[in-house]
Amino acid sequence: MPKPRIFSGMRPTGKLHLGNLFGALINWVRLQDDYDCVYGVVDWHALTTAYEDTSEIKSNTRELVLDYLAAGIDPKKSIVMKQSDVKQHAELSLLFSMITPLSWLERCPTYKEQLRELEGREIMTHGFLG
Repeated sequence: MPKPRIFSGMRPTGKLHLGNLFGALINWVRLQDDYDCVYGVVDWHALTTAYEDTSEIKSNTRELVLDYLAAGIDPKKSIVMKQSDVKQHAELSLLFSMITPLSWLERCPTYKEQLRELEGREIMTHGFLG
């Protein structure tokens, strides 16, 4: 019987901190023995809040993968992938955008939290909402 699958990822928008380690990475390391895990570097998602300056996304992507490995993510147990390498993500996003009610997106707690955290920045874009 196949293991249940988990997919999670982080945006390469800067250096990781202790909150990332204790809030996610330590749990990810534990999960990889019992689940079929896919951990992504969601570089296209980084564009939702860093579209005006993309110069660091490539180096941040590399650093994020190194942080995953340093925390104990094992590529023999889990898949580590970069979102932009899987073009079907963009296709699926387009398809979901055709059927997802706007009210669902506007109620999303993560969306509301990011708006508060980034107050004063121009992030009210279609990509950020979606």
